[in-house]
Amino acid sequence: MQYNLDDEANQIDLDNQTECEIDLEFLQTIATSITKQDIELIICNNDYIHEINLEFRKKDKATDVLSFPYEQIPNMDMPIGSIVISVDFVEEKSQNYKHSFNDELSLLFIHGLLHLVGYDHEVDNGEHRDAEEQVINKFNLPASLIVRTNEE
Repeated sequence: MQYNLDDEANQIDLDNQTECEIDLEFLQTIATSITKQDIELIICNNDYIHEINLEFRKKDKATDVLSFPYEQIPNMDMPIGSIVISVDFVEEKSQNYKHSFNDELSLLFIHGLLHLVGYDHEVDNGEHRDAEEQVINKFNLPASLIVRTNEE
C-alpha cells in the first residue's frame, strides 16, 4: 500500500507492507523539523528487514531500523534516502517499554532520519545522541533509541 502526504517542505513516500496503521501526519511533522527533502519510508516485518540487512550490511539477523541515504546529484530534487522499519520490533519494544506503538515507531523514524542527514552514533562523539534527544524532547516522546541501547 503506497501513500503520499504532500507538504510544502517535504513528502514521505510510505510503503506500508503491514496491516498496522501508521500516523503519517505525525511522522511528517517530525520529518519537516529535520529536513526539507523527501523521504521513502518502508514499514515491514522481521523477515523482510532481515533480508535487507543480510544483503546490504552482511548481518544475518533482523533489526529494528535501517537507513539508506541516496547519492545526491547537484541541482536535482531527489529524496534524501530510505528508512526501513520492522513492525515486529516496534510492537515488541513498545510493549517492553510500556509506551504506544506510534511512540516507538516515531523513535525509530527519528533515529533513521538522523542517519540520513549525516549523523552516525557508531563513529561520532555523541552528536547523534544529542540531536535525537533534542527531537524527542521537542515532540514529547519517551527515551531515545540510543539512550536505551546505552542503558542495556
